[in-house]
Amino acid sequence: MRFAHMSTSTSLSPHLKDLENESIHILREVAGQFDKVGLLFSGGKDSVVVYELARRAFAPAPVPFELLHVDTGHNFPEVLAFRDNLVEKTGARLRVAKVQDWIDRGELQERPDGTRNPLQTVPLVETIEEQGYDAVLGGARRDEERARAKERIFSVRDSFGGWDPRRQRPELWNLYNGGHLPGENIRVFPISNWTEADIWEYIGARGIELPPIYFAHDREVFERDGMWLTAGEWGGPRKDETTETKRVRYRTVGDMSCTGAVLSDAVTVEDIITEISTSTLTERGATRADDRLSESAMEDRKKEGYF
Repeated sequence: MRFAHMSTSTSLSPHLKDLENESIHILREVAGQFDKVGLLFSGGKDSVVVYELARRAFAPAPVPFELLHVDTGHNFPEVLAFRDNLVEKTGARLRVAKVQDWIDRGELQERPDGTRNPLQTVPLVETIEEQGYDAVLGGARRDEERARAKERIFSVRDSFGGWDPRRQRPELWNLYNGGHLPGENIRVFPISNWTEADIWEYIGARGIELPPIYFAHDREVFERDGMWLTAGEWGGPRKDETTETKRVRYRTVGDMSCTGAVLSDAVTVEDIITEISTSTLTERGATRADDRLSESAMEDRKKEGYF
């Protein structure tokens, strides 16, 4: 990400400029309607774009939102290094909720498969309550997954962080209702209407930097359930699995135990745009094992408080 001069919008297509304007409007609405806001930030491309949009929405003033990362403890080292570098260079405020702390206190238990992604919900909900966030921004997009396609831009969550699809509010034009009862909070998704292709085109147009694992590189991986996984603290290949060096990249980043790489030679943003334009799989459908647990895996987690 460029940390100095903010470029003009002349390089954006009309479509991207419309999306940028919509997202900036949403972010300014959030700043005007809520008292304390957290911005979910993993170091992944979507959260990086939301942060870039927030910088543009409030420049030259600093971003008025605190970054919040729910750290599974099984993150890619390259992504954590990128996160910390961005925070240092931009002066962002970062709060990290570590899943390991909840495990150490006996409030969460490790899963048999080693995956911690589903364990993020309790730390997220409890941190929202402890810090008094009345709104939390997320980088979810409607094209990612069917449950996310159901959700409004301003999504009401109950006092337990749960999402009820039947309580969805109508959103007419660009009017957003942030009203909520004591104990409730609002999850806000300013890039809901963007697609994966839009994200990459915007990254290219704005010259936004990302963790290097989004681009093709040689990596030692092993195949499990049709995905190329990287060994780490979470575990590694079983006796019947073999580690190989492959040319891969990641379409999405998350817990290493459930986030697979894709075989790729795409080393530039332009290469990636071309690659995804011919893909028949969504980024999560192709690379996230936690979304394969059931047909309603994401929706079930959202009802429990997941973003």
